[in-house]
Amino acid sequence: MLSKRIIPCLDVRNGRVVKGTKFTDIRDVDDPVVLAEFYALAGADELVFYDITASSDERNIFLDIVRKTADTIDIPFTIGGGIRSLDDFDRLMKAGADKVSINSAAVSDPQLIKEAALRYGSQCVVLSMDVKKNVEGRWDVYVKGGRENTGMDAIEWAKQGVALGAGEIVLNCIDTDGVKDGYSLDITREISESVRVPVIASGGAGTMEHFYDVLTIGKADAALSASVFHFKEIEIKELKKFLRSKGVEVRT
Repeated sequence: MLSKRIIPCLDVRNGRVVKGTKFTDIRDVDDPVVLAEFYALAGADELVFYDITASSDERNIFLDIVRKTADTIDIPFTIGGGIRSLDDFDRLMKAGADKVSINSAAVSDPQLIKEAALRYGSQCVVLSMDVKKNVEGRWDVYVKGGRENTGMDAIEWAKQGVALGAGEIVLNCIDTDGVKDGYSLDITREISESVRVPVIASGGAGTMEHFYDVLTIGKADAALSASVFHFKEIEIKELKKFLRSKGVEVRT
């Protein structure tokens, strides 16, 4: 059995880590490089950074954060937000990112997934998906920070993204984001069973049991969270100890 991964998520705005609920009610948390170093020492397997402003006037600041993080930590980290072209991939990879996550740009230009995978390898290309259940019980793909419904079916888009070369999927469920009532197990399991690449569950962790549920019932390969780690509600080492006691293989 492959070890399951625990991944803190750092949403970055104007050079600071912030956190909201269902993409709103944004609160300031900490300096991203300081927080990244803390998590690396605390036992995180990887980190994910999202530039939630993703505007051109913030791009230089964000690249500085990538460089400083790469110089500070020794665990892999992924960068997402505002990635629109192979040139953006180039800048982030050269600045020290291990993986690049794309969402809206992948929907607008699916060939970007293929081109990036051919240039850097699938292991460097992460397809990020913001999804929400519709009135018919199916899951739609959203873009532009969860504000725009594409009408695309989440499972079909996941399959297409992997076929184009995505080496990993981050699945974020908008309705559970920051709510702390648990991950959306049904869609996580469906997508995990539909693709041959790792699926990282995102959105909804509030207790250690929620992590256990999504890694077992939801069949996720990794669990990503922000609030419970940022506000010290769950310590990563204690979480891993709990998961091991329940028979889940995690990295020490």
